[in-house]
Amino acid sequence: MINVLLRGHDFRHDIEELIKVFGLFKDIAFISEEREYNNRNDFFLINEVIEKEEKCFIRTKLSKDNQLLRIHDTSYIINLKDSDIKRRKELKRNIKVNIFDILVTIFNNDIPWGILTGIRPTKIVHEFLDNNKSVEGIKQILKDDYRISSEKIELLMDIALCERKYIYPINEDLVSVYVSIPFCPTRCIYCSFPSNPIKEGSNKIEDYLEALYNEIQMTSELLKEANKKVESIYIGGGTPTTLSWLQLDNLIKCLRKSFDTSELKEFTVEAGRPDTIDIDKLKTLKENGIDRISINPQTMNLKTLELIGRKHTPQEIERAFYSARRAGFDTVNMDIIIGLPGEGIDEVQNTMEAIKTLDPENLTVHTLAVKRSSRLKGALGEFKMCDEDLVKEMLAITKEYTYRIGLHPYYMYRQKYMVGNLENVGYCKKGHECLYNMQIMEEKQSIIALGAGGVSKIVFPMENRLERVPNVKNVDEYIKRVDEMVKRKRKQII
Repeated sequence: MINVLLRGHDFRHDIEELIKVFGLFKDIAFISEEREYNNRNDFFLINEVIEKEEKCFIRTKLSKDNQLLRIHDTSYIINLKDSDIKRRKELKRNIKVNIFDILVTIFNNDIPWGILTGIRPTKIVHEFLDNNKSVEGIKQILKDDYRISSEKIELLMDIALCERKYIYPINEDLVSVYVSIPFCPTRCIYCSFPSNPIKEGSNKIEDYLEALYNEIQMTSELLKEANKKVESIYIGGGTPTTLSWLQLDNLIKCLRKSFDTSELKEFTVEAGRPDTIDIDKLKTLKENGIDRISINPQTMNLKTLELIGRKHTPQEIERAFYSARRAGFDTVNMDIIIGLPGEGIDEVQNTMEAIKTLDPENLTVHTLAVKRSSRLKGALGEFKMCDEDLVKEMLAITKEYTYRIGLHPYYMYRQKYMVGNLENVGYCKKGHECLYNMQIMEEKQSIIALGAGGVSKIVFPMENRLERVPNVKNVDEYIKRVDEMVKRKRKQII
């Protein structure tokens, strides 16, 4: 356990998230006075900020058992011309660097993302590029001011430079549309998404689709009123292909009929699990102009598939993939997860060999995130989990394979509770970048979300502002309150 006392600032949440990155302390207790530090077997960290005229002094002290382990002092010149928001941001960064340096020195941890704890680290690079910083200058800033490793700096720069070709210049008249289909054959143990296992004889899907069609129609009228056109559509879940071919056909036709798609560049459907894919559904998607699908194995190891609750085999994944090829799809994404229970080097190599043979245009490599709402979170003691060093080694294997089969990184994001505090990376062949993935990560374009659990993100680029507009997650509540979901959007769109 570590006790933390902050003086001269209130960045408690940010400091807590930074300390968590080190993975050393089971509990973090913030105290308001030094006398509250009772258990001398615990670590005790004091961080203090003092501002004098144009200079800011930061001191961190770390002790244990009444023994002072280290004091770390830093200071910087305050730019009085900066806005209060910018000055506060700079103060927070310097505090985090000060604390980071003392913890790294004492515990000798390898923390490749430095002080960054947010889920969209590429945003920092885009901000610097927007301010005409040179590539080499940005790399130096990321190293010196954020303590990011050379490997992650190169990843950040490669992705940001790739993204800019697609998300700039910003066009406020274009939006992306996300459609949630919150149903699955079964629920995987790591899943935290809105997902409802299908029950025999239930009419819930039809009731849900009827409500969804209403939301689509009413939302399309909002976008027309606001003069917005749709640049990309993404149907996700859940597993959208739990719908029948006829339900998929009706849904896609409804979307195309309702929205202005004269500027549509991309239409993606997550075909997700191979046990929900058949040739009729694939033909339906292709005939409706779907140009990108996902077939997501997560792993190509049967034992792991059974353990995580997926009712299909690696052979079924391969059959679904080749069926998609025969149906005419030339952009197929596959998702895998690194750090699944019981997996190690051999299992990851087996998965990557299978991916190499299939040769998809896109591959998204996720690092397992143990989310609070997943079944895995409550049953961690039942599984053999990977440690941080093993996960890093496995990710290195996936990276080696991606370059071997001609894929390059084009988007990334991070999540809370990720094994090893690492990242998820989307790789693709040249010309097969997913526009929706880049837009939702960089938040330069409004995302209009439809369906239960969808969260619209309305972007106001000139104000550097974003408003989140969530739909309710519960399917029954969504069906009853769909009109309310549209009214929520109206407040921000019109």
